[in-house]
Amino acid sequence: MSTPAERDKYVDWLRALSLIVVVVWHWAFTILEWKPHGPEPTSPLGFTSGLWILTWLLQVLPLFFYVGGHVHLLSWNRAKERGVGIGAFVWRRIRALALPALFLSGVWIAIGAVVTYTFRVDWMWRVVLLVLSPLWFLGVYLVLIALLPVALWLHRRYDVLTLIWLGGASLVVDVLRFRYGIEWAGWLNMILVWGLAHQAGFFYDRIVILPRRYDIALLWTGLFALFGLVYSGIYPGSMVGVPGDKWSNMAPPTFVIVALLLFQIGLVEVLRPAMERVLERPRWRRVNDFINRYALPLFLFHTTGMAIALGLSWWLLGNLGTKIPPDLKWWLERPIAIIGPLICTLPVIYLFGRRRVPVIANAGPATAGPQKQDKEVGGSVGSDHG
Repeated sequence: MSTPAERDKYVDWLRALSLIVVVVWHWAFTILEWKPHGPEPTSPLGFTSGLWILTWLLQVLPLFFYVGGHVHLLSWNRAKERGVGIGAFVWRRIRALALPALFLSGVWIAIGAVVTYTFRVDWMWRVVLLVLSPLWFLGVYLVLIALLPVALWLHRRYDVLTLIWLGGASLVVDVLRFRYGIEWAGWLNMILVWGLAHQAGFFYDRIVILPRRYDIALLWTGLFALFGLVYSGIYPGSMVGVPGDKWSNMAPPTFVIVALLLFQIGLVEVLRPAMERVLERPRWRRVNDFINRYALPLFLFHTTGMAIALGLSWWLLGNLGTKIPPDLKWWLERPIAIIGPLICTLPVIYLFGRRRVPVIANAGPATAGPQKQDKEVGGSVGSDHG
């Protein structure tokens, strides 16, 4: 079914694309090293100088939480008009996401138990952990959905001050963590930083109608903040964890992710006029519909498919197909490295994902709000369109 004309196609595109980028990153750039305690993942970022700069574009979870906040606000407004209560609305959305994740976790825990006790291999639990570990962000997402009543109240009562308070609190957490060595405080940022990104989505329509010069200003503000924070010597340059780094900007998130969010919001708004024209083309519209239909099932099952592909490689070839440190041949193989996991993931989606996993495009009626006109820097505010 085609995307309804009133939907904001760019929102759908950003939401699905952010999940697919994560999937492709895991498939193409995860290096598994087999150690006595089992498989241990590493990354080419730890072996290639300067490659971390790419994570400023490819670490798109801030964008996913931002778009998610926008969709949740729109969906709640429509549900409220139909007389749905906030409790029922929150529960429905939690159930739609949690049940597929719990099903997948249960299957892998059962597999881990059977293999461990049948073949007496302790490392199988490490395999289960690696397969399920990308679901961490769905856990955070579910917590933010549960906190939606609080987030909506803060938005109505304090508006943009809520973003300032969340950003300031996340910075205070970093001070406690890096200056005073209170490591456990860093985990508060799992809610503060990702909550800020989600809360920022409530301002989506206001950001869309800003003149183009403000989009460029937002992009440069985020970019300069990233450079300042990274080259302060406190924060790592990579937006994903890198083996050997003292700290990670993601586990738990740091204030750097706030700067990354500003940069990415500015970037997608600068690109909006061109992308909206592209997404109106019939062929691109079909592509957009397709990736929205399968992005969430693909994300949920992509590590399962990857585990199957690596298991087959180990069984048939006697190795995991990795090279440490990665050489030129490894880099040249990256475009085809996704083929095996993709082929192994598709049957899993067909068997388990078609009915159990909610379709991203149907997660909420993301109707098109105000749209920015393709205008020169310094032009007037785009007109409302709907």
